[in-house]
Amino acid sequence: MSQTNKLKIFNDPIYGFITIPNELVFDLIQHPYFQRLRRISQMGMAYLVYPGAHHTRFHHALGAMHLMQKAVEVLRFKEISISKEEEMALYIAILLHDIGHGPFSHAMEESIVEKVHHEAISLLFMNQLNDQFEGQLSLAIQIFKGAYSRKFMLQLISSQLDMDRMDYLKRDSFYSGVAEGNINSERLIQMLNVVDDTLVMEEKAIYSIEKFLMARRLMYWQAYLHKTSLAAEHILTRTLKRAKELTQKGMVLPCSESLQFFLQHKIEEEDFTNESLEKFAQLDDFDIICALKAWQSQPDFILSSLSKMIINRDLLKIKLSNEKFDKELLKTYKQALTDIYPITFAEASYFVFKGKIKTIGYNKEIEPIRILKKDKTVEDVVDSSDQLNSRAFSKPVTKYYCCFPKVLLEK
Repeated sequence: MSQTNKLKIFNDPIYGFITIPNELVFDLIQHPYFQRLRRISQMGMAYLVYPGAHHTRFHHALGAMHLMQKAVEVLRFKEISISKEEEMALYIAILLHDIGHGPFSHAMEESIVEKVHHEAISLLFMNQLNDQFEGQLSLAIQIFKGAYSRKFMLQLISSQLDMDRMDYLKRDSFYSGVAEGNINSERLIQMLNVVDDTLVMEEKAIYSIEKFLMARRLMYWQAYLHKTSLAAEHILTRTLKRAKELTQKGMVLPCSESLQFFLQHKIEEEDFTNESLEKFAQLDDFDIICALKAWQSQPDFILSSLSKMIINRDLLKIKLSNEKFDKELLKTYKQALTDIYPITFAEASYFVFKGKIKTIGYNKEIEPIRILKKDKTVEDVVDSSDQLNSRAFSKPVTKYYCCFPKVLLEK
């Protein structure tokens, strides 16, 4: 009787061949919870701006695991002790770090679940998998939660220079075509070291780190926070909120059973029972797209109009500014819209709204990037750099946006 060969390889366009290190990792990848990531977009609505950005969380998770394999290899070569159990836990933790993402990655967190962060849902999935795999994920969960004694292991998974960021910058740059986001992840990993149980970068890596910080900053403003994808994500969030509002008023909207469940129930973090987690595990981008296609023909003007905007890529106009938008301007827009659309002044908020976006290239206040100097002292990358770039990266950048229908420009 033939048995499945579980030590397979993936051919990845970024790194070439990615190997599955053992049978447990294979079984986790094969699990329906993880296979669902094939149907979750890595860059959300960015494909409406960059047509190639159709890669998935599945791609990213495998890529991050591959980089973790390289990191373990480098650290062991530098005589950092990592046991077989710790190695396995690192692979599992990075593989599953994004398993809690909902459809289009972030839209769910602000609409049909009540401000539940994807990391909290990832932890719920990991706990469920740990039960199914008879405790084999326990150490990975400890590391993921920051509860393990060896601090540098969490830093490999979640810090300002982790395997997660190294993969998504390189991968998102490749698929979107935004060349400015490309980084030299191989050199960065070769420069990793550990001092006093803390992850450090050797001094020789200083320019690669500056390039990494610059690439991340540029990717945020050119891709992740591109004004068109920002508008699309807000439209999607408002579409789902409207669908939930109508459903809870008794209207039955055509959609999948799993999406219907979240439209009918108010789900906060403490409400994630095994039932709701299983329903969430059935949700992916296809549920949302199918629902939007069906909702285009619904009698509710708001739901229908918002759905058509996404499906036909006929989005709201969005303006960016370094200054806050005047509240009176929004009131004027809303009032004008009630004369054009069959909606109330309050309902005009679905089409006219403002907000702000804020990024910081490097946050010195949280876990810093530490540089191991030749004299064996350790200091913050900002202090080690002989360029002004790193200091500039540590200043927050805030921009304000305002969205409204293009029809108002004709008035």
